[in-house]
Amino acid sequence: MRIKEVINALEAWAPRSLQEDYDNCGLQVGDPGTEVSAAMVCLDCTEQVVEEAARMGCGLIISHHPVIFRGLKSLAGGGPVERTVLSAIRHGIALYAIHTNLDNVIDGVNGEIAARLGLTGVQVLDPKPAQLRKLVVYVPMDHADAVRNALFSAGAGHIGNYDECSFTVGGMGTFRPGPGSSPFLGEQGTRESIAEFRLEFIYSTPQERTILAAMRAAHPYEEVAYDLLPLANTDPRVGSGLVGELPGPMEEQAFLQHLKEVFSLAVVRHTRLLGRPVKRVALCGGSGAFLIGKARSAGADAYLTGDVKYHEFFEADGRLLLADIGHYGSEQFTMHLIQRRLREVLPTFAVRLTETVTDPIYHS
Repeated sequence: MRIKEVINALEAWAPRSLQEDYDNCGLQVGDPGTEVSAAMVCLDCTEQVVEEAARMGCGLIISHHPVIFRGLKSLAGGGPVERTVLSAIRHGIALYAIHTNLDNVIDGVNGEIAARLGLTGVQVLDPKPAQLRKLVVYVPMDHADAVRNALFSAGAGHIGNYDECSFTVGGMGTFRPGPGSSPFLGEQGTRESIAEFRLEFIYSTPQERTILAAMRAAHPYEEVAYDLLPLANTDPRVGSGLVGELPGPMEEQAFLQHLKEVFSLAVVRHTRLLGRPVKRVALCGGSGAFLIGKARSAGADAYLTGDVKYHEFFEADGRLLLADIGHYGSEQFTMHLIQRRLREVLPTFAVRLTETVTDPIYHS
């Protein structure tokens, strides 16, 4: 398997265009054309993980957190990041990171947390703006079904829990083929009129290249007339955090114990108990204190995330139970999520989980 084939499978799921501006996702070390026989998946790529991958014959390491997050000024082995990169180069191991782009898809990091908690009816807590566009294309009526079906197959027309969504209206199109043209119908220099359908589709911006290629391949015209329109609508499948419902209400202490059991935690840092049951739960893997206000607005009884600072606990404002389950604790199952996804789409490719525990925080 070439590295670029593995990358294509991952980015069809969590496009790199969905990463946050500050992030550094993608291939960080290695040649995408290199063939590898196995990959190792981890939360954090460390020197120990690289050595483990080398022992296991894995030519690619897929981490959630990028090992190269900020610019490197040297590769002299002066710090853990430099030593990790140098070790990967010495062993001929490629490094790839799938970080906030995987945070921002509904079936990514947060979807895994929600599933482990047994949440139902999950929705994105803070939808990411400017992720939808509309395609308008004009097609001869006899070819409308072929173009429509091709666009559906490419991913156009997906709105929330519905797919194959489109709008059609009829009209009359005119054109005059010029010199050098090879018209589908009509003759050069003569204006032609034809009954056409105006087809409209909403699509997610990362799919644009694939959708336009499918449109051109299915359309009979040499020059396709189409419009691309930006939309203010939000994509319900893309954004930060999730909110959903527990199967039944739980007392706060029982809910905190549930968190400990699901995430194998010794302790959970949390705000004071409010004396009311927990039913609606908001969550964000990693460092999600920036969504406390969104969780309150969504009517959550509890919000769980990691890396909450002292003053940020006050933002719960007595309106929800804020629980800090740790950065590693909240994202530890991301490895299993990535492995499961790759096994589904690349069933003949070996994907191993690291056995190295990379959580740098200990409790005594």
